[in-house]
Amino acid sequence: MKFGENLYNLRKAAKMSQEKLAEKMNVTRQSISKWENGESYPEMEKNDEIMQYI
Repeated sequence: MKFGENLYNLRKAAKMSQEKLAEKMNVTRQSISKWENGESYPEMEKNDEIMQYI
């Protein structure tokens, strides 16, 4: 499974919207969308943040 697929599945399991996750991480909703679609990847320090919220 790819990073984006994992992020999507974890976010959905946490019943969190892209907007809500983006707000908590201080990034744009478009960034979350790009990460989930494999168009880009978060910086390494953001990975730790993602795991705090999901």
